[in-house]
Amino acid sequence: MLIKEATSQLSLMELTHLGSGEVGYIRKIRYDEVSRCFPDAPEIDPQTDLWALFAADGTPILLTDNRSSTYFKAAEDELKTVSLH
Repeated sequence: MLIKEATSQLSLMELTHLGSGEVGYIRKIRYDEVSRCFPDAPEIDPQTDLWALFAADGTPILLTDNRSSTYFKAAEDELKTVSLH
């Protein structure tokens, strides 16, 4: 109920910028998503486990095969992180 009340009072522009520059999210990324999210990524073995860091608005920041690297990059950029499953 509280979330519904809060979001009904935010404009679309305010929602778009919510967490901008402050929050990033980390999630495991599928091989078939790489070219869409990271078009300049080199050839990657499809069997490799990949992790990505995204800005709150979905802008890709980092692609890696090491989950810890995403946390280091987020800390470097002073982002609070959340994980998506």
